[in-house]
Amino acid sequence: MSFWNRRSRTVVIGAVPVVLLVSLIGLPTVPGTDVDLTVPYAAQGKGPTFNTLGEFNGKQVVEIKGEKPDETSGNLNMTTVSVRTNMTLAQALGRWMFSDDVLVPIEQIFPPGQSQEAVQEKNAVAFASSESNATISAMNYLKRPTEVMVMQISDDSPASGEIHINDIVRKVDGVEITKPDQLAEEVRKHQPGDKIPITLFRQEREIEKQVELGTIPESLREKSQDDSVPFLGVTTVAQPAGDLTVEYNLTDVGGPSAGLMFSLAVVDKLSPGELSGGRFVAGTGTIDANGEVGPIGGIAHKIRAAADEGAEVFLVPADNCSEAKTAERPEIKLVKVDSLEDAVGDLNAINSGAEPSLCD
Repeated sequence: MSFWNRRSRTVVIGAVPVVLLVSLIGLPTVPGTDVDLTVPYAAQGKGPTFNTLGEFNGKQVVEIKGEKPDETSGNLNMTTVSVRTNMTLAQALGRWMFSDDVLVPIEQIFPPGQSQEAVQEKNAVAFASSESNATISAMNYLKRPTEVMVMQISDDSPASGEIHINDIVRKVDGVEITKPDQLAEEVRKHQPGDKIPITLFRQEREIEKQVELGTIPESLREKSQDDSVPFLGVTTVAQPAGDLTVEYNLTDVGGPSAGLMFSLAVVDKLSPGELSGGRFVAGTGTIDANGEVGPIGGIAHKIRAAADEGAEVFLVPADNCSEAKTAERPEIKLVKVDSLEDAVGDLNAINSGAEPSLCD
């Protein structure tokens, strides 16, 4: 009897450090100290998908104003990747063992030298850029004119107090501006300290401004940039010229990868017929002002999320095809796209019973 008592005591006492370790790995810091116990990894996995032809929080995801949109049906879902950071060891192990998440070094999410806030701001700017490019590429495809509207102004920037949100930028240095990249191009022709003439359209009248350019704040600089790069401090979006407006009503989503699906939704709502053919189509891809589709990260996670939602077709940027084919994708067709025109053509091909371009 005494033997078992001694052995029990040994087992119980020996387990105390293990119990303590298990308790500690579930905490963000060591109790009573500032010692950080979070791991230097992030978990990437399937994120939510959003039907760009449908509603989110009671509003159309892609809302057309000033013109009655064409009737649409089916789905054109944009897809996302979920990212979890500031995890304890227990949380990271849990994601690794009990989910489809992949653990990646935190530097892949927050590059060294950049704060979480700076990365989030850049993602927000990238998302706004994807909306703008989606509008431009759709208007170009539909052969409609565009203009450039100011969406955001950085605090304490050269534009602050001179340019207002919702201003239309008509000219810079006498050069007509119809796309956001034209505005950026004209600004880059100058140096910090230069005063440049900007023609704005505000409250039904044109206004002339002389704005002195500054330097890019360190928190917003790319590695290749220094204080010689001129800075105006506005975030702009393209919109159709005239009374037609396109609004995107998604919040808490960042990055540029929604561009293709946004653009397809605009085309679908402003042209006869239905691109989806009533099917559940999902996809991803950046898009530039010329309608060219670019690769994105996390394609396998996005395909799995779309498959789980019931998608029949997934639009894949051509440069992501090799990785896309490694994803678990029961009953989902992977369609390769290089441009908005390709994507529209492939969807029309599917609707007519023809075979689209596939990832093979």
